[in-house]
Amino acid sequence: MKSQAKVVVIGGGVVGVGTLYHLAKKGWGDEVVLIEKAELTSGSTWHAAGLLPLFNMSYSVGQIHKYSVELYRSLEKETGQPVGFSQVGNLRLAMNDDRMDEYYQYAATAKTIGIDVKFLTPKQVEEIWPLCKTENLVGAIFHPEDGYIQPADLTQAMAKGARARGAKIYRNTAVVSIDQTPEGGWKIETDKGSVVCDHVVSASGNYARQTGEMVGLDLPVMPVEHQYIVTEPHPDLIKRQQSGLPEMAVLRESDGSWYLREENGGFILGPYEKGAPCCYIDGPNPNAEYELFQEDIDRLMPHIEAALARVPAFGEVGFKQVYNGAIAYTPDGNPIIGPAWDKDNFWLSEGHSFGITAAGGAGWQLAEWIIEGEPTIDMLGVEPRRFGNYVTKDYLIEKTEEAYSHVFITHFPDEEREAGRPLKTAPCYERLKKMGAVFGQKFGWERANWFATEGMTQKDDWSFRRSKWFDAIRYEVNNVTNNVGLLDMTAFAKCRISGVEAGKFLDDLLANKVPSKNGQIALSHALNSKGGIHSEFTVLKEADDSFYLVSAGALQRLDHDFLRRFFPADQKIKFENLTDEMGVFVLAGPKSRLLLEKVSKSDFSNEAFPWLTGKKIKLGDCSMTAMRVNYVGELGWELHHSINDQNKIFDLLFEAGREFGLKPFGIRAMDSMRFEKSYRMVGTELSIEYSAYESGMDRFICSEKENFHGKEQLLRWQESGSKNKLVTLEVFDVDDADVLGNNAVTLNGKLIGRATGGNFGFRVNKSLALVMMDKQHADVGTQCSIDILGKIYSAEVIKDSPFDPRNERLRDVNNVND
Repeated sequence: MKSQAKVVVIGGGVVGVGTLYHLAKKGWGDEVVLIEKAELTSGSTWHAAGLLPLFNMSYSVGQIHKYSVELYRSLEKETGQPVGFSQVGNLRLAMNDDRMDEYYQYAATAKTIGIDVKFLTPKQVEEIWPLCKTENLVGAIFHPEDGYIQPADLTQAMAKGARARGAKIYRNTAVVSIDQTPEGGWKIETDKGSVVCDHVVSASGNYARQTGEMVGLDLPVMPVEHQYIVTEPHPDLIKRQQSGLPEMAVLRESDGSWYLREENGGFILGPYEKGAPCCYIDGPNPNAEYELFQEDIDRLMPHIEAALARVPAFGEVGFKQVYNGAIAYTPDGNPIIGPAWDKDNFWLSEGHSFGITAAGGAGWQLAEWIIEGEPTIDMLGVEPRRFGNYVTKDYLIEKTEEAYSHVFITHFPDEEREAGRPLKTAPCYERLKKMGAVFGQKFGWERANWFATEGMTQKDDWSFRRSKWFDAIRYEVNNVTNNVGLLDMTAFAKCRISGVEAGKFLDDLLANKVPSKNGQIALSHALNSKGGIHSEFTVLKEADDSFYLVSAGALQRLDHDFLRRFFPADQKIKFENLTDEMGVFVLAGPKSRLLLEKVSKSDFSNEAFPWLTGKKIKLGDCSMTAMRVNYVGELGWELHHSINDQNKIFDLLFEAGREFGLKPFGIRAMDSMRFEKSYRMVGTELSIEYSAYESGMDRFICSEKENFHGKEQLLRWQESGSKNKLVTLEVFDVDDADVLGNNAVTLNGKLIGRATGGNFGFRVNKSLALVMMDKQHADVGTQCSIDILGKIYSAEVIKDSPFDPRNERLRDVNNVND
């Protein structure tokens, strides 16, 4: 066994071997090792059905799946190892209009990443799948490039390709311990010896939590039982084969939550049922391999009956075998691919519920990340740090069982899943609930999405179109515009960086100038090493050697871990995570100053408290930091306070605010207003795939600074010629559906851009979108088209910030309260 390596991959399933293959392919072949406790594929890979679904609503996962399918086509030619790739296509049925809207939204995303999707009528479905009943269908989509593969053969092909490039695979070798060396590397002890390496990749599938425990990580991964049925041959399928007819496509009835495909002249039926339990809750037996569980047919009966109704031939053959094996899941159903938190050079590729489809793409991006320092696509949708320490074991069980049962549900853009909630609530949660709040969840925190007005049911109404909450949002926006509104943003990620080197640390890291005077605020971005935007922070200099940083609540672990990775070794700075200690209220609207002056002795005038400043104030007897910033484009303040004082402050504001029309508002109203200001958001408009200049953040990039992280690469990117530009689009003649994001933007039928998001702007009475556009077509006045749920609308590039473009309202230049 080798004693040293650059990378050790733990786990010999398709995901681990895919990572090894790509590391070797990028030139590290002689320096990479894979360790597997038993035989390759002996965990979950061997019993997988081998499907290759390209369908995925996530921009990140969609690109990963696309790459995998393209790779698998070429593997047999490269390695000489057959992989059993059957490109039969994938047919997804729709039984209602909501499902068709989901398909239209997906198809727009697919177009932006180059995946071919065709829409079919029920009659066309019958032509492609003659054994399928079509009476209650409204339509379908077809992926001609989709299909299935033999998982074990695929794994062996990638193993062969890796070995041919010098990679070593040690089978029947169990990892006993993993420890960090004094030099910062890793020592992996096995039952066959030890190996020291620079990087570790955990791809251990059902053993993910046990591998994580070895290095002190509580990984948000739990296996769930998945069953599928293999039948005896059917005469009609045998006859088709003998006649030389092609194999029929993989058939998916999403509304029945099952898939069906041909297998050796018979069928494979794979349901995703409610009630499928988690397994290996305390970890598998260390000696387990090729393990299956007792089947539970009763659990599958609703899906079997649905399949019988759709394909009566399925009921005409007997069951040959029922497989019931473990598949690893995360709380949201997407895998975790990327760096672990709080550990240098420890990488994760776990929780792959669709591991066969993802293995190639996951390995591709991990190899890029490890060797080149960054991935080449935006990986936020699969980032391991999107989860926090709120994911307890009990919560994980609830959420992974939910994720499994939700594989085939309609994935509405405003969907909020209920399992494990409420988990983390701000003190004002019950007060907001009594006011009509309808909550969503981010990073474990309950947040008010919107408020049910009089006569409305206090329940969400999910849709791809304008739903029942559309008018409620109009009401909230109107009140913020004319009076004053309060938004609870306690879920913000908050931290303090202090010490004699704090200012220098932040100045060397962030692209904008760090505030130099106490009380100054700057919006600052941390770039990745290539010049794309990784994180966004609001930075307040609160004292000579102390800075208060606020960032997106959903990205708390990601942002704080990113900061940690740059901390100097001499410990001359101190980091404090204040997220759970501090509450935040956003008070916004033209009457916000009047309300604050009524409850505080502080001076809130423009002269004493200008825009982009912060200072200590008291509301009643409660001390806090007020920051004159907000995300809605109105006069307003963020009130950062001790979470223990929150309800006292809440009651004081609402008691005093009656005369000013104070009402609560939610995240969806905020989102509507931010589009009217063309405000960008990390993960949509701000991405590592685009340079900070392409995202239109020029005014926040201080290129005159001697240095900041990513500066050299950013300037080189700019000099080589940026291809894209983020623009604001007005969409015309929209009636019941606005841009949701990932919509294809075209000019004379040619793809010229991708919408990063959109909304209706109530203050400007326009349907708006933010679009990453080909630079040559990004001039104001450019006429183009955009796809919204399969319908093509005319649109035009307009100037940024269609509402209050000179920021007169948030600066209060007219002193509206004087």
